[in-house]
Amino acid sequence: MKKIFSYAITLWVLLAIATACGNNAPKTENTSKDTAAAAEPKKDSTEDESKKSPVSGDVQLKLPGGFTAIEVTPGIGPARQLVVNSKGDIYVKMSDAHGNKGIIELKDKNGDGIADETTSFGNYGGTGIAIKNGYLYASSNSEVFRYKLNANDEVADPNNPEKIVTGLVDRGQHNSKSIALDDAGNIYVNIGAPSNACQVQDRTKGSRGQDPCPILETAGGIWQFKANKLNQSYPEGVRYCTGIRNIVGLDWNRKEKQLYAMQHGRDQLHDFYPDMYDDKQSAELPAEEMFLVKKGSNFGWPYCYYDEFQNKKILGPEYGGDAKKQGRCAGVDQPIMAFPGHLAPNALLFYTGSQFPEHYRNGAFICFHGSWNRAPESQAGFFVVFVPFKNGKPSGKYEVFADGFTGVAVVKGPGQAKHRPMGLAMGPDGAIYVSDDVKGTIWKIVYRG
Repeated sequence: MKKIFSYAITLWVLLAIATACGNNAPKTENTSKDTAAAAEPKKDSTEDESKKSPVSGDVQLKLPGGFTAIEVTPGIGPARQLVVNSKGDIYVKMSDAHGNKGIIELKDKNGDGIADETTSFGNYGGTGIAIKNGYLYASSNSEVFRYKLNANDEVADPNNPEKIVTGLVDRGQHNSKSIALDDAGNIYVNIGAPSNACQVQDRTKGSRGQDPCPILETAGGIWQFKANKLNQSYPEGVRYCTGIRNIVGLDWNRKEKQLYAMQHGRDQLHDFYPDMYDDKQSAELPAEEMFLVKKGSNFGWPYCYYDEFQNKKILGPEYGGDAKKQGRCAGVDQPIMAFPGHLAPNALLFYTGSQFPEHYRNGAFICFHGSWNRAPESQAGFFVVFVPFKNGKPSGKYEVFADGFTGVAVVKGPGQAKHRPMGLAMGPDGAIYVSDDVKGTIWKIVYRG
């Protein structure tokens, strides 16, 4: 009896401690079916979207206080980037087009936040999608198309898109074509480099770097085309910038009238150069980079990478580097912000809405798809971050805005993640939408205060 009584006292103490710890936890919400707030700002809302919606489905997204995530659809397949029209209809670009499902349109007919009508069109897979001046633009891995929108801001004829650009480089590796449009009639297309570091034999220990790198003649940069000119060939485009390994997150900042991009850094420093880099250094290096892109910018790939610990571009080992030497890299364009290595930034969105608090206005949201090669460290990323901006540049450290997509505490390999954030879009009400390319789940994140 004394032993039972002792166990009971111990259990009571542990419960008391747990309760106290919970009461002192940071003010980050786990949005779930039972925790949605009551109302959205009147101007930006049609109905209380939390009454019927499963807020986060099979995972509990962690958001700052006052924010709620609504699961728009549990899964439409391999979703890439997305865009929302003026009526709140969502267009999602899919990585493949089985069954003529290259683009999926989601409609919320009753205003409860959940998609209740799904249609599809487009016989090509791809990544990029955007709306500009009465057209829906979408890319495959080798072409860019557009669809005329009708008076309801919907695609008028989904079976007959106009072809804007043809013949874009597609060599398999880093072949997604993200797009962004400015206000002067131009469209920008990422042409990723089909290589890790432009070695003679790609991703091979001991293989030297090609100098000059022939890939840069037709890839490894961002190309500019006319948004309203049909049937442009690849050579008609202008190489807007160079020295980029791969960009997936790309956005035009209308306030600053500037193009910004997110770089996927190189891989496998320790695998190929174990005498210069230990496995922990290789897990952290090089940084993922945010670029302010200007015409003629050169960001240094494949000769250079950015070391966030030394705060400078370093000459790559394939080109005579020793993990410290800058050499020619002292003269290339620098990032405006650096992030931990290998997190894979796959979407960039500048927030121009009014629903979120003032802190978020004109700042940048970034989707990190998550790493595969940070061993022996746990894999990282798999979240959406926010970067405050002032005068066209980051004005503070990045903040994790949305987390919990993986559904597990520690990710040893990306296959363990239930979801991997992929795309970002803003709706007409100022809400943010996030896509996932594991199941194709779409979330709508709203601020309720």
